[in-house]
Amino acid sequence: MTSDTGTFLIGGDLAVRRLGFGAMHLSAAPGPERAASLAVARRAVELGVTLIDTAHLYGGGANEELLAEALHPYPDGLLVTTKVGVVRSPETGEWGYDSRPVALREQVDHALRRLRVERVELLQLHRIDPETPLADQIGTLAELRTEGKIGRIGLSEVTAAELAAAREVTAIASVQNRYNLLDREHEPVLDACEAAGIAFLPWRPVAWGGAGATAEVAAVAAEAGATPTQVMLAWLLARSPVVLPIPGTSRVAHLEENVAAADVRLTPSQRDRLDRLAATA
Repeated sequence: MTSDTGTFLIGGDLAVRRLGFGAMHLSAAPGPERAASLAVARRAVELGVTLIDTAHLYGGGANEELLAEALHPYPDGLLVTTKVGVVRSPETGEWGYDSRPVALREQVDHALRRLRVERVELLQLHRIDPETPLADQIGTLAELRTEGKIGRIGLSEVTAAELAAAREVTAIASVQNRYNLLDREHEPVLDACEAAGIAFLPWRPVAWGGAGATAEVAAVAAEAGATPTQVMLAWLLARSPVVLPIPGTSRVAHLEENVAAADVRLTPSQRDRLDRLAATA
């Protein structure tokens, strides 16, 4: 559900601005990079961003701790959403899926500690674990919601059929799939989300294609008085009212460019030209 002010109600009741921030590129390494990352996270909030996306996968929890250091105590209205279900093996050091009920419970407890909260308002399953029944994975998250440890449940990188199956177990508030102007593989999932009023958070919302597509985006950008990156984000915002792009960056200047995309308005003709680009990318 959206409002006239460019916000979206995740799960029907959690209001966020539609253009968010993906924290994956922020470095938690000690020194200048960490200081720069803290500055970017704080600047995002100063610019009015109210949706910040992270995950256990991003540094094995270090990204979550970085955001807590930068922003805790969190200002009213700020949603920091995280993802679980992908973990590093203590034996091999390799990352892999693990959404067994006991593992999900442990991962959520760790996320609560790292983010310094008693409840994660939106907890997303980073990937469906093929070795664990879907009903067990979603059912465990539903139990954690009942227990008050999470507020709403989301999914990531799912098909329309998987989304439908998960919704048979419990309510799903969001889906985070790869999607952008030039890569629309998950169009059926977006359509399903729009029909159900489910937030759709495209990761990798900006991507570059061949010379023809790049030239067309640049031409539209020149007409709109915007940058090509801003045009790609503006196209996503215009694509569907349930789309909540989460562009990421490690630089303040790039962050400010991304956030300004919310003010770019594309004409119907420009949107039509951009709509045709997926086939030529």
